[in-house]
Amino acid sequence: MMHRARLLAIGRRLLMLLLVVWAAATLNFALPRFAARNPVEERLAQMASQTGGVPQGMEEMVKAYEARFGLDQSWGRQYLRYLGDIARLDLGYSIANYPGRVADQIRTALPWTIGLLGVSTVLAFLIGSMLGAAATLARAPRLLQLAMPVFIVLSAVPFYLLGLILVYFLAFRWSWFPIGGGRSVAASDALSWNAVRDILYHALLPGLSIVLASVGAWALGMRGMMITVQGEDYVTFAEAKGLQPRRIFLGYEMRNAVLPQLTALALSLGRLASGAVLVEMIFSYPGIGSLLFNAIKLSDYFAIYGCVLIMVLTIAIAMMAMELLYPLLDPRVRSQS
Repeated sequence: MMHRARLLAIGRRLLMLLLVVWAAATLNFALPRFAARNPVEERLAQMASQTGGVPQGMEEMVKAYEARFGLDQSWGRQYLRYLGDIARLDLGYSIANYPGRVADQIRTALPWTIGLLGVSTVLAFLIGSMLGAAATLARAPRLLQLAMPVFIVLSAVPFYLLGLILVYFLAFRWSWFPIGGGRSVAASDALSWNAVRDILYHALLPGLSIVLASVGAWALGMRGMMITVQGEDYVTFAEAKGLQPRRIFLGYEMRNAVLPQLTALALSLGRLASGAVLVEMIFSYPGIGSLLFNAIKLSDYFAIYGCVLIMVLTIAIAMMAMELLYPLLDPRVRSQS
């Protein structure tokens, strides 16, 4: 009976996932079309300005491109065509970079964003959670007591502002790191140790800005949860039983205090695909954030569709995965489901 109830709960979550994706995809389709801008005309005008003149038959070219992208059809037909393409995972062509396909652009940019933000977010979570938990110890090290206020102050500084400071001092003034880019201009596309080292070298500075600006928030949240858990009856009972302080700290306090942190981590990892837009722009990092910024700037409908759809999917899948894993982490949730 419990197994059947569990399957029904998973089915409801899958249905909710589909509804969330459908609602987000519908808004994703409608919102850009309220802008009074024609992306095809703007792109052709931009190309004409680069060549120094206006080509003949501009209107015919606009109509031809609108027909190619389906922009000459009614919104209803465009919407049905859009849903059909989404169901086939066909994101279409990029208006601003025709004949390039949006899926190819996302496939190129996504690993950069996942590598940068994924590693940075997990590192900030681990460091911040350990610092916050250790700060509640009766004999916390003096260095930890001094580091906590520094990280909390840094958590109030936005990623992009901290990134600008790091670029100015560590890259511009002292030349310890490259000013921007995901890799060296002359780097080879072949996978080798030198290529990996070059990519890591370029990712250190933007990753450092994200970690420094995030550790304080994770530490503060973990410290608050640890203080709350330490007043629970089961901790008092464990102390009365004479259990080792280390076992109480790890098995009773940290294990329960980290659960809300894991929910926040799932949300953060779900937002990986959105990228830290301003951070990627500051460091000229070739991730999803830069791709989305350029797509919005050029009114590239299909590139915007693709980027936002990937964001919605990653957040929805991360939250669903967290809901499925939560009963394994907390027996109280398993008994209620």
